[in-house]
Amino acid sequence: MLFPFTYDHDGERLSCVRGGDDGGREGGGGESTATAVLLHGAGNGSKERLLPLLDEFVARGCRGLALDFSGHGESSGALGELSLRKRFEQAVAVIDATVPADAPLILVGFSMSGQTVADLAGHYGDRAVALGLCAPAVYGAAAWPVPFGDGDGLFSEIIRTPDSWRQAPALGVLRAYEGRAVLAVPGTDTVIPPAVTEAVTDALATRAQFTRLELPGAEHMLGLWFRDHAEDRLRFVDAVLTGLGDQGWTATRTWVAKQLPEGRNVRESTPLYGGWSSQIRRLALDDGTGPVLRSFVKPFFRRHAPGLLAREAAVLSLLAADDGIPAPELYAADVTAEHCDHPSLLMSLLPGSVRIDEGGGDLERRLDLLARQLVRIHRVVPVERPRPYQPWTSPERVRTPAGEPWERAVDMIGRAAPAYEGCFLHRDFHPGNVLFTGVGEGLRISGVVDWVETSWGPADLDVAHCSTALALLFGEAYGLGFRERYEAHGGQRLADGESHLYWRLLDALAYAPDAEKVAVPWRELGRVDLTPEVLGGRLGAYVAGLLELYG
Repeated sequence: MLFPFTYDHDGERLSCVRGGDDGGREGGGGESTATAVLLHGAGNGSKERLLPLLDEFVARGCRGLALDFSGHGESSGALGELSLRKRFEQAVAVIDATVPADAPLILVGFSMSGQTVADLAGHYGDRAVALGLCAPAVYGAAAWPVPFGDGDGLFSEIIRTPDSWRQAPALGVLRAYEGRAVLAVPGTDTVIPPAVTEAVTDALATRAQFTRLELPGAEHMLGLWFRDHAEDRLRFVDAVLTGLGDQGWTATRTWVAKQLPEGRNVRESTPLYGGWSSQIRRLALDDGTGPVLRSFVKPFFRRHAPGLLAREAAVLSLLAADDGIPAPELYAADVTAEHCDHPSLLMSLLPGSVRIDEGGGDLERRLDLLARQLVRIHRVVPVERPRPYQPWTSPERVRTPAGEPWERAVDMIGRAAPAYEGCFLHRDFHPGNVLFTGVGEGLRISGVVDWVETSWGPADLDVAHCSTALALLFGEAYGLGFRERYEAHGGQRLADGESHLYWRLLDALAYAPDAEKVAVPWRELGRVDLTPEVLGGRLGAYVAGLLELYG
């Protein structure tokens, strides 16, 4: 049963409703009971349409709380005076006044309240045990304090600026979130741009136990959709509450426990930074040792996980007998998520760390070690040849700035691929997938990871991929010069002239226009200087340098 009440905050009377605690009387609910907080969208949004959803959370044993922000529903105030900051402050005031301190929170937001949920998740930290985002919006920092006005003021001007949302602080909060997260996506959404939805997807899949819930028949107003479609309403609540006490990793934890030596238990799980396609976690066991768990959570990679993880498992088994390539030891794999929450692979933890900094005085030595290691990888002779390489862009898919040298570069990769003598390729070899130990003369490569893209193709393509990464990380000269390092250490014969240029550009153009996807994990590793502007400039200089050198 739901109980209405009002709460006075900053001169406004906020209309609220609560449930699951006997209307607030003594004896209702314990402090460990999670409270589902439901937040409506903008415009004519209100808590009223969310009451059936709130009822469902309460029926599952949660407390429930919803409110009308000022200027909405039955609350006082003018909508034009509301702002994203005031929405956050009003939600915090009501939560702090009605939810026991330190009790878990389930934060559910619709449309504009996607931003508010992110704000609350950042504010409450570990208390936010689950997030439900329904056709969410996020906004640039400049929009946060500005009153909404009448639809033609400063707030509207800010949010209508193209791509103003891309650096939204909310995306950083969602990337760092490690609890349960569900993103509900309507089949048709004329309000939220697809790029925003994909950015939220990528952010949530970085650390959270994430599920993307597709609702093909729905449109943007998912509050109304859940009100009128009981089956989807139940699916959403089921998804949000799945494995709640275990951050949604219940099935994976059970599977991992069965792979451990008898008597061993996982003491803690720590995310490892630097990856983009999957979540990587170090599992610390009670004896001080610990494996590494790789899980494909992002929808695209989850769909392709059976092939990717089966390939990695096979390659790790192949390399186990090769002393020249420090790859992880395979422990177990569940490539179809038959037993886990997500397709997963369990492997050994390698010593060392990723080093992508520019300082320390050992950059030149690191680059030589990278070249020597790539030469060694290309000498692997597999029992069964891996799949042929797959290009990661094409003239039809590539996005570049206008003008030279980009038009010439795109034209180049539109030509037929040059003939080549194939070899064993890592296919994603770059500094982010290599671990180092030691300093000075003791500097060594201690690990090469991420073997899911292993392929058969021209050595030029691996050289090209590492070269692009070096150009982005350290400047175009480092990317242009990597071929010489590779050849100096006895690498495979590479193509000449425009044939080699083809492979270099085929890789480089996959990162146009600004390489933002690789920049996110690199910034997590400390390279905060790698802004889209810096990366775009370096990529352009590198492409121009390639055309001059080989064209």
